[in-house]
Amino acid sequence: MAVAEGPSQKPIHTESFKADADLSAKQFYFVKMTANPREIGVCSNAADRPIGVLQNKPDASGKAAEVMVIGRTKVSSDAALNEGDAIGPSGDGQAIAKTQTTGGDTAEYVGGTVIAASGAAGEMAEAVIQCSVPHFIQI
Repeated sequence: MAVAEGPSQKPIHTESFKADADLSAKQFYFVKMTANPREIGVCSNAADRPIGVLQNKPDASGKAAEVMVIGRTKVSSDAALNEGDAIGPSGDGQAIAKTQTTGGDTAEYVGGTVIAASGAAGEMAEAVIQCSVPHFIQI
């Protein structure tokens, strides 16, 4: 399945994987690799290493999951996000701002930068994603 290119999306690198579960309610969430080959699941910990942002709505385990690894995409916000915020996964896979103080004593991955803000949790922001080699915000 091709990723639709529009005003909020500009794919540079996408990958197809298999969903580990019904992810139909997780479009535009950060996802991670599972222990199974070519399978992804939603990030469930703020310290998870994201492989990208889910672009479609696979409705069962094993269904095709299209993931934006590098490019411009919408992201579902865990809280208000501002332009320029470094972002990565929250504990539920939504995008959250990452700073030197977000993780306490743990290291957390940054997978992108916000280019169009969101006003509150659950709203869509727009971000440039670079998850092929995400980097740490070291606390």
